[in-house]
Amino acid sequence: MTRSTGPRFGDLVAAEWLKLRSLRSTGWSLLIAGLAVLAVNAGTAYDTYRYWAEDGEADGARFVRDGIPLQEAFTANAVLILMLSAGAVGALSLVAEFRTGLIRTTFAAVPARRPLMAAKVTVITAVMTVFGALVAGASFWLTQAILSGRGVGVPIGHPGAWRLVIASALLAPVSALAGTALGALLRHGGTTLVATFVLLLLLPIALSDDRYWAAVLDHTMPYEAWLRLTETGAVDRGHPWTATGAWLVLALWPPAAATAAVLAVDRRDV
Repeated sequence: MTRSTGPRFGDLVAAEWLKLRSLRSTGWSLLIAGLAVLAVNAGTAYDTYRYWAEDGEADGARFVRDGIPLQEAFTANAVLILMLSAGAVGALSLVAEFRTGLIRTTFAAVPARRPLMAAKVTVITAVMTVFGALVAGASFWLTQAILSGRGVGVPIGHPGAWRLVIASALLAPVSALAGTALGALLRHGGTTLVATFVLLLLLPIALSDDRYWAAVLDHTMPYEAWLRLTETGAVDRGHPWTATGAWLVLALWPPAAATAAVLAVDRRDV
C-alpha cells in the first residue's frame, strides 16, 4: 500500500502562519487597529469622567442601571474600526498572494487546494480570535478603570459584561474571514476592501427594521448581531429578535465565509 507523500495539515498550518507573520503589514495593522479601538473607547470613558458633574450625572446608581458603563466599554465607533481593520487583514492575507504571484508557487508545491485554504482560514481564525479577545478584554478593563474614578465602573461579573466582551471579540474573526472570502472571490485589493466595507457596515445601515424581509436580512448581519447582544434596557424594534438568534449569526458566519473562500480558490484558475 502506497502512503501519501503530501504535506500534513499541521505542516500547512505552520506554513500559513509563517506567511501571515512575515507580512509586515499584518503586525502593524493589528497594532494600530488595536490601539485605535482602545483610544476611542477610553476617550469616551474619559469624557464621562471629566465632565461628570457638568453633565449632571451625579446619580451613579442610575448611570449603572441604565447600562452606560457597558455602552462605553465598547462603542459603535470602535466596532467600525475593529471590523474594517479585521476585514482588511483577512482580505490582504490572500489578495497579497494573488498580487505577487506567490499563490502560483504555493499551489505548485501543494496542489491540493482545499487543505491549503483550510489551513489558511484556520490560521486567520486563530490569530484574529486572539486579537479580538485581547482588544475586547483590554478595552473593558481600561474603560471601567477610568469610570471607577467616579464610582461607576462595573466588574466583569456585572450582568451583560461577559456577553459584551465575547460578542465584541468575535467580530474580529468574523470580519477577517468575510474579508478572506471576498478576497478569494474578487482577487483585487481595492475592490475587495470596498466590498468588505459594503458587506459588513454599509449594508446593515441601509437595511430597515420597518419591513419584515428587510429586517430578516438585517438580522443576518454581524454588526446587527453585536448590537442585539450589547443593547441594554428596552429597545423599540419593529421586528424584535432573540439573543440566541444573534449568537447564531456570529457562530455561522465564520464557517460560511471559510467554506466560500475554500471553494472559490478550489474551483477557479489562478
